[in-house]
Amino acid sequence: MEDDYLDAISVERELRKIKVMVPLHKAKNGREALAMLRGEPGIPKLNPLPTIILLDINMPKMNGIEFLEEIRRDPFLAHLNVFIMTTSSEDSDRHAAQSLRVSGYIVKPLTFDTFNDGASSLDSFSLFLDLLKLKPQ
Repeated sequence: MEDDYLDAISVERELRKIKVMVPLHKAKNGREALAMLRGEPGIPKLNPLPTIILLDINMPKMNGIEFLEEIRRDPFLAHLNVFIMTTSSEDSDRHAAQSLRVSGYIVKPLTFDTFNDGASSLDSFSLFLDLLKLKPQ
């Protein structure tokens, strides 16, 4: 879920470069994503559900933390692997995301300059790619 069109295109391009071909569904905000996951009037339910959600924290209408709270309360969605990919390096955002059982927290832009600041972004991105490669096509 990414409200920035260029960031969404960048993720798609990077996945294609490493030959990870998976269906990508885009939502501009948390409300739209929930509608896609649940299948609400006028919006067909994603079938099958995605195994991985790449989520930005700073979005309009419903931010990433609010979205996480909502899916963790939903017994049909609570199991989903969610990776945060955000510009926010705020400890409060990271702690809020971790308390909601995110699979990883990636601070963008992901550059070699930031690897020494916290290997967790690199580890999270590697886990994200590994899970995508394991996903049945």
